[in-house]
Amino acid sequence: MSDSKSGCFGGLLANLGRRRSNAPVVEPYPYITNPSYSGSSRTLREGEGDFGGYLHKSCCDFGIPTGKDVYCVGGSEKSKTLPDCIESEETEIYRPEVMATIESSLDRFSPELRKLSLDIHDHPELGFQEKRTHDTLTAFMYSHGFKVTKHYLGLDTAWRAEWSHGKGGRVLGVNSEMDALPGIGHACGHNLIAICGVGVALALKDALQKHDIAGKIVLLGTPAEEGGGGKIILIERGGYKNMDVCLMSHPGPGPNHSIGIGPSLAVQSIEIEYHGHTAHASASPWEGINALDAAFLAYSNVAVLRQQIKPTHRVHGVIRGGKDELAANVIPDYTKMLWLVRAPSYAELEILRERVKACFSAAAQATGCRMNMTVGMAQYDLRQNSVLAKTYGRIMGARYDWRTTMAEGAIGGSTDFGNVTYELPALHPSYAIPTEANGGNHTPGFTASARTKEAHELCLTVTKGLAALGFRVLDDADFTSAVKKAYEREKNLRDR
Repeated sequence: MSDSKSGCFGGLLANLGRRRSNAPVVEPYPYITNPSYSGSSRTLREGEGDFGGYLHKSCCDFGIPTGKDVYCVGGSEKSKTLPDCIESEETEIYRPEVMATIESSLDRFSPELRKLSLDIHDHPELGFQEKRTHDTLTAFMYSHGFKVTKHYLGLDTAWRAEWSHGKGGRVLGVNSEMDALPGIGHACGHNLIAICGVGVALALKDALQKHDIAGKIVLLGTPAEEGGGGKIILIERGGYKNMDVCLMSHPGPGPNHSIGIGPSLAVQSIEIEYHGHTAHASASPWEGINALDAAFLAYSNVAVLRQQIKPTHRVHGVIRGGKDELAANVIPDYTKMLWLVRAPSYAELEILRERVKACFSAAAQATGCRMNMTVGMAQYDLRQNSVLAKTYGRIMGARYDWRTTMAEGAIGGSTDFGNVTYELPALHPSYAIPTEANGGNHTPGFTASARTKEAHELCLTVTKGLAALGFRVLDDADFTSAVKKAYEREKNLRDR
């Protein structure tokens, strides 16, 4: 599996039939200094932009395991490129006349969506700074008859576009991500994620009107997936209330015409600062309090702890340097560390996090250093709704001969959409686009891949399938009831 810095969801497909070597190292997302996030109503400090909360870089690299916890749905014999597949016998399309409307609508909008994607791609903006993209997307949705709310819920670059038909009906949520990466632009394909959300909303608007189905579509423009936790803030402020289901998709490398759906790891960052006292390392070392020793002991404590944690748990960290360059003849008075703690569920993460925190406290006590600890916002694990997942796989297989692989065991990465899946039934499939060798997510090669015509056409196919799934949520009460029952059942199982 690639290092977690190499992509957001890209590895979910990349390990199917081939192995990538390590991707080039890219600069991490710039961390916010002196974080003190304590809730969505906190007053921002000068220079923090739209949100001053602290979250690790959103490293969401996914690799699908082979074996008993993997199975596939959809596709024909000729598309059996994925491992350990269990065939689906269901190949019928729900209301094929509506499917035809959705396809016709998206084919008609394809040139506009392509232009929109290229515009976003060619003007990359970092998290919470997506001002041009915010204005571009809100203007586009307004021009297509949606009710648009800019700067949604106090986030300068978040937005909401909604459209409803008839009286009553259910509410479908869709997400469009917008932010780029430092130095390499849209190397995670958020231009494609943005137009997928837009495309689902446009197609469903046409379908509800033409077939006279009551329902509401809510498209959220969600900022700062790459490290800012934009969706987490929107959840706190009520952005996902009243939605019955929420959908989005994510591009990555992998076999042609393939989709991956699996859980992710919950993750939380911990930043540690040790404050000591300088002294001459040879003349009077006993007068010093060594902050570097504290960092060394903390690192060693965690290394020893790893023997007693589960194989599915991860703890990894770095020393981020002191205030100035360290000198060998001076007892260091300051060190700073950043750690990430991961587990297959948030419930497990909470337990592991406390054990890791004890490692840091023990190091401070042993060395006499004063310790500052900042625990970042948690990204929860993805709870992919099983009914939505299987139905989407069947749509993509029956209509487009795509293969969908679903893994029950947690893979390697994390995303703020995981928090959405804790709030309501949701689906976050990853799909393959053509990439160059070693060109997975978060590399310059993927930036180029996300701009290609081939990637656009594949994204459009994925969008058609998601729109068809979304229509069924709005139209089929029994289906939506099954989706919600699965959500409650899976939630209870995961929380045990």
